[in-house]
Amino acid sequence: MSLIGKKVSDFSAEAYVNGDFKTVTREDLKGKWSVFVFYPADFTFVCPTELGDLADVYPEFEKIGCEVYSVSTDTHFTHKAWHDASDTIKKIKYPMLADPTHAISRDFGVLIEDAGLALRGTFIINPEGEIVAYEVNALGIGRNSKELLRKVQAAQFVAKHGDQVCPAKWEPGAPTLTPGLDLIGKL
Repeated sequence: MSLIGKKVSDFSAEAYVNGDFKTVTREDLKGKWSVFVFYPADFTFVCPTELGDLADVYPEFEKIGCEVYSVSTDTHFTHKAWHDASDTIKKIKYPMLADPTHAISRDFGVLIEDAGLALRGTFIINPEGEIVAYEVNALGIGRNSKELLRKVQAAQFVAKHGDQVCPAKWEPGAPTLTPGLDLIGKL
């Protein structure tokens, strides 16, 4: 069953962000673009490479009005300890959400029940709180933050220009397509 169009359920999570603890709820998502990036666990192997990559690209997400939330089943205290211990994780400026009850991971369909860990799920959420794109990877497959940024930009473009669609490898400023009979069989 697809999660496209699913509204994000009510949630409340403690987060570690910029040296502080903060509560994040569904209300924080309203009116802006958001990305949830689920990962298995702190103090692991692929996860810091992904979160570090995301930290490097985070200013570009901010420029387009998109907040990034990383989410694991660890606690916010573990997020802080990892931040304090790892030079890679020290770069992170976006909120690191704690999901020790597994409620958020389960709601997004990424919880590995018997392990208590999340798969590598990435979800783009529109300002109305609906999932418009997502990707779920097995534990050993890392993601690319620049591709995620491109997908958010495409989702924003399509939301603003409903009569146009973004073709493969579309980048901001590149030509788009306007679906119609004149394009059938011509592409």
